Amino acid sequence: MTDVDALLGRLDLPAKVRLLTGADFWSTVAEPAIGLRRMVLSDGPAGVRGESFDERDPSLSLPSPTALGATWDTDLARRYGAALGAEARRQGVHVVLGPTINLHRTPFGGRHFEALSEDPTLTGALAASYVDGLQSHGVAATPKHYVANDAETDRFTVDNRIGTRALHERYLAAFEPVVARAWAVMSAYNAVNGATMSENPLLDEPLTGTWAFDGLVMSDWGAVRTTEASALAAQHLIMPGPSPVWGDRLVAAVRAGRVPESVVDDKVRRLLRLASRVGALGPPPSADPTAEDGRAFAREVAAAGTVLVRNTSELPWDAGTIRSVAVLGHGASLARTQGGGSATVRPSAVVSPLDGLRAALGDDVVRYRMGARVAEGVQPFAQATITNPVTGGQGVRAVFRDADGTELLAQDRLASTLVWLGPEVPAGTDHVELRARWAAPAGTHRVGGAGVGAMTLTADGITLLDTTTTLPDGAGPGAEIFEPPGATAPLDTAGDPVDLALRLRPRVSSSLPAVAVTLGEEIVVDDPEAEIAAAAELAAGSDVALVVVGTDVESEGTDRTSLALPGHQDALVRAVARANPHTVVLVNTGAPVLLPWRDEVAAVLLGWFGGERFGEAVADVLLGEREPGGRLPTTWPATGSESAVLTGVPDDGVLRYEEGLHAGYAGWLRSGEVPAYPFGHGLGYTSWTLDALTVDGPDVTVALTNTGTRAGRQVVQVYLSRDDSSVERPARWLAGWAVVDAGPGGTTVRVPIDARAFRHHDGSGWAVEPGEFTVHAGFSVTDTPLTARILTG
Repeated sequence: MTDVDALLGRLDLPAKVRLLTGADFWSTVAEPAIGLRRMVLSDGPAGVRGESFDERDPSLSLPSPTALGATWDTDLARRYGAALGAEARRQGVHVVLGPTINLHRTPFGGRHFEALSEDPTLTGALAASYVDGLQSHGVAATPKHYVANDAETDRFTVDNRIGTRALHERYLAAFEPVVARAWAVMSAYNAVNGATMSENPLLDEPLTGTWAFDGLVMSDWGAVRTTEASALAAQHLIMPGPSPVWGDRLVAAVRAGRVPESVVDDKVRRLLRLASRVGALGPPPSADPTAEDGRAFAREVAAAGTVLVRNTSELPWDAGTIRSVAVLGHGASLARTQGGGSATVRPSAVVSPLDGLRAALGDDVVRYRMGARVAEGVQPFAQATITNPVTGGQGVRAVFRDADGTELLAQDRLASTLVWLGPEVPAGTDHVELRARWAAPAGTHRVGGAGVGAMTLTADGITLLDTTTTLPDGAGPGAEIFEPPGATAPLDTAGDPVDLALRLRPRVSSSLPAVAVTLGEEIVVDDPEAEIAAAAELAAGSDVALVVVGTDVESEGTDRTSLALPGHQDALVRAVARANPHTVVLVNTGAPVLLPWRDEVAAVLLGWFGGERFGEAVADVLLGEREPGGRLPTTWPATGSESAVLTGVPDDGVLRYEEGLHAGYAGWLRSGEVPAYPFGHGLGYTSWTLDALTVDGPDVTVALTNTGTRAGRQVVQVYLSRDDSSVERPARWLAGWAVVDAGPGGTTVRVPIDARAFRHHDGSGWAVEPGEFTVHAGFSVTDTPLTARILTG
């Protein structure tokens, strides 16, 4: 093990402080004098992007963390982390910025798809296993965002006011089992109870105090705003860098006695410890553990996380008897396989549900119609339809120029939606140009660009656009990169290729340079009712129908304002259901949406954002090759107006967590409101009975029977409650679970209950109320037919 203290003693104060801010957007400072190499950091948590958004270096894209949360499977979570660890090592990445373990407090949250569940116990267990798998490759995990970054609205400035018990029993509880093994943690942008998290006392206690976290706390990008307050807190690294917030200012504060040098030493010691763990200091990590096939694993996770919430004996379909399948919905061909924002990676290929079913059943069986549009705004051109005018190959030519038109950087890129960050943006950039020859089908199109700034677009030398795009009021950090506004203009084509040239003069910040631009087309449906009628007609003439519905915006930087499906998708589902009684709906979203037609269709599958092999997993599940193994990790509301559906919108800069302990399913149980689908719900392709529950010391044993004719998966869930408690409690809370894979017949499963499930926070520390708790066992939070008593204290 590297002697960190000996190395620390060889550095003077300026050298130590220099290590405490990033070298650039994605890496830390090297110090050759002590053998310290730079550490490369990369966004996660469902892929490892590396140091750029460059599609020429593709990354494995796994299903969204909501899909992983729906598996309830800690072994699968460990493999998920290990797959990302292998991907990180392949890309030379030392630190992955994930997992995201903020809770699903509100379904409106823009990064809902990026977090695991609404329950701290489930989240903590899955995230801990993810961390173990990732770090088995000598790659650091960075659980984020500590703490209570549960929504995106005003996330940089919002003050989340949370009561002591809710803070400790819910939001910190999700982090506690994870940071016990993680090598790094990311502090959040938001404040909690008056102090921004980069200088919040919660960094000291409980994180580095009671929990004895010995790793490094890095900031979210650009989150540290003060010198001395953040330095005196347990905030150890500012990203990105170089940052003037510490640097010379921190050196001066130490020399003036306002910040003890021992504080700086602790920060550097933690950074060197991290570097030693990931192989950037001393010998490199040992050889990689065996890595499994990432694509096959992505397909497995997508099926395991798919939740069958309704089935009227429709599924699985029999591939041997189906002669025709109507596949309908924009998302069937243009699937949403990952959420937007920093979680975005560039996979080498994506299998859509339409692709997956065609591969499984044949083009002669599967027939497609869009039916209703989902994606709004400028969508990038399909790679196969654009040609680089310089190379003649697929893709676009991207050129950065200064104000005089001098070329600063030229790239031949494959995609027509591009992002450059930090040092990738040439100094002196005035504008960027994208040029491509588009194989446009005959007809009228709306072509254009997306990006912030002055924009022009020409087609065959004729100007179509000359405008300036701006962000809407209230847009938060990252919106310019992740959800830039667009503009389009009509273009009539006769079917001949069109030479397009887009020019954008972006705003380029000197501190955080970033440029995002898209050249593409807006999908237009001239007559939505006629398109729906044509889809229904196709369904009526088919044996079965699959309708894929989804969202248009789920991204970092913005919260959703509605849970309704956008556009005409509800009307499409109802029309198809009327035309064909064998209609199955696949919900392709990362978070809950409203399903007002859910009782009108034969089956409903929740596929989440299913990763790059999504379509293959969809075909596997529909045709019974794999079990839809998921159970809901979060409650799905019926109307979205229920009192249990919480807001993430602050009032005058403050967001009050007034529900206290009663968030998620606890809020639904307290209000008595009935959701569309409760926490823990999910069906399979067999049937089960619960037979007996016995208390066995600190654990419980559950006997159950697979009463069907095929093997299946079940998740046995155990909850606790306390009657006549002397302290306020949720009506019921998750205490343990077991994933059961079994064939027909009886089986017995032991469900461990952690001692922490019985405790509560009394304001000064943890306590256990002696007496009798009730144990509830079942298949969801509202389906717990077996009960027993357990004594404590």
